[in-house]
Amino acid sequence: MKLYNYFRSSASWRVRIGLALKGLDYDYVPVHLAKNEQFAEPFANQQVSHLVPALALDDGRWLSQSMAILEYLDDTHPEPPLLPRDPVARAQVRALAQDIGCDIHPLNNLRVLRYLKSDLGQDQDTVDRWYRHWIATGLAIVEQRLQATAGQFSFGDTPTLADCLLVPQVYNAQRFDCPLEAFPTVLRVNATCLALPAFAQTHPSVCPDAAA
Repeated sequence: MKLYNYFRSSASWRVRIGLALKGLDYDYVPVHLAKNEQFAEPFANQQVSHLVPALALDDGRWLSQSMAILEYLDDTHPEPPLLPRDPVARAQVRALAQDIGCDIHPLNNLRVLRYLKSDLGQDQDTVDRWYRHWIATGLAIVEQRLQATAGQFSFGDTPTLADCLLVPQVYNAQRFDCPLEAFPTVLRVNATCLALPAFAQTHPSVCPDAAA
């Protein structure tokens, strides 16, 4: 397998975590979003969305969208599971993941921030206010949900799909100096996750393209 990703992309990190939790080997292929490499061939020909991550399978097929890739990995390599077997618990973990992947991340990804600044003419302070507003709004919901679901991790005492999304989102929030004191459970779970090799060894700072 080949994982096309960008070290700073939180969506890419989600998949790196999932691959590490499953103990799966892959080739790391960097696509530098800030340098617009996502619009160059051959990547652009395969990924009409021009987004990372993308997972190229050994048979030549490509998968996109981080949560779809993570669920594919869980279907094809079920141990250790990223989703519980119980249908209600599965839905709860998916909801936690989608609180981040659908309600926080899309408002704050690189192309949105670029549009705010370049096309709408907003200054950096305004862009940063936008970013921090949606981080605070979204993580407040996650913090509340965790009161009912968290053990050591977001859902119980083993890492799940929800943790694959939570840790990269906290990393992004910290990069933008977002105040996080109001989210103690989020921070506790994040710290627990980062103590595991699957999270620490896939951290953006240790990626091959981190210095690029």
